[in-house]
Amino acid sequence: MRSPYISEVISLTHDLIAIPSVKESPKALGDVLSVAQKTLKGFHVETFSDQGVPSLLAYVGKTRPKKFAVILNAHLDVVPGKKDQYAPKIVGDKLIGRGAYDMKAAAAVEILLFKELAEKLNYPLGLQLVTDEEVGGHHGTLFQVNKGVDAQSVLVGETSSNLTIGIRSKGIVWAQITFHGKVAHGAYPWNGENALWKAHQFLQKIQTKFAVPKTEVWKTTMNLARIETPNNTFNKVPDEATVMLDIRYVPEDKERVKKDLESSIENGDTISYNTIEPSHETPSDNSFVTLLADAVTQITGQKAQIVGKHGGSDLRHFTDAAGLEFGPVGSGPHTDDEWVSISGLQTYADIVKTFLLSKKITL
Repeated sequence: MRSPYISEVISLTHDLIAIPSVKESPKALGDVLSVAQKTLKGFHVETFSDQGVPSLLAYVGKTRPKKFAVILNAHLDVVPGKKDQYAPKIVGDKLIGRGAYDMKAAAAVEILLFKELAEKLNYPLGLQLVTDEEVGGHHGTLFQVNKGVDAQSVLVGETSSNLTIGIRSKGIVWAQITFHGKVAHGAYPWNGENALWKAHQFLQKIQTKFAVPKTEVWKTTMNLARIETPNNTFNKVPDEATVMLDIRYVPEDKERVKKDLESSIENGDTISYNTIEPSHETPSDNSFVTLLADAVTQITGQKAQIVGKHGGSDLRHFTDAAGLEFGPVGSGPHTDDEWVSISGLQTYADIVKTFLLSKKITL
């Protein structure tokens, strides 16, 4: 059952990490995709580009299936890191480097499993590699979906703790609220209206509706990301202030988020939405969830944990597919200490392979 060989996974992961594939470097995004594509000789590779963002879709045959039974989705872009993070290193069981956990090691597993199994399966399997997940996925996964790429289920190798299976993720609202007051001399504040105090009053009001939980819990949360004002002097009443909020909402709160924000501002103040992204939820009794959970148990001997993910992923762009977030053992995404377990990669590959070989997957 063991495949692909761990040495192949490590080698390909090393090559992917070595490329600083951040959004600020379009060339690097193309280069990292090219490294992946070189491993896919013999398969049809359909390439896409939207606003300079490249992505690809690999499958068997020259005609894209109207619907895949399973798509393996992986992003090859990363958040910016320090220079030495692009020189991957091995310390004990850890493969350390930018993107090791999020999610170039998982991408390597997906690529090599696709290469090994795609022609042997009795259902259409797709491999979707994108380069803009870290900035929203609109020009990669969503662009492909809008071009007709469809699937019954999508497995994305995103970070998941201890081989848990993520079946739901929160939606995202990035809101910018601008408060308007009246300028005055700082010595005579009664002659003005302080926009920063208006922002403060708004935040007190909205905090009661989106209080930060003391521990991890599946509920809507709000992060106060920034407060700013054009005023840069002491002796002036600021007549403008802006608040930036990052709200992660559970599916049932979709409608109330905007309602609560907009009901908390006064006439003359304005609100704009930089991002409104949908949540994603797959029923826990979905057959693909059951098959992946069974594979986890078969390989590890442990019952699979089904969880919700607080962050978003490109799964949200597949509105009708069964979405599975399932990544290898590791830690530290977006940090200086990002790593993935080498032994865990073999376990991860064995689980995904067992899932893909299930005779219960049909189209």
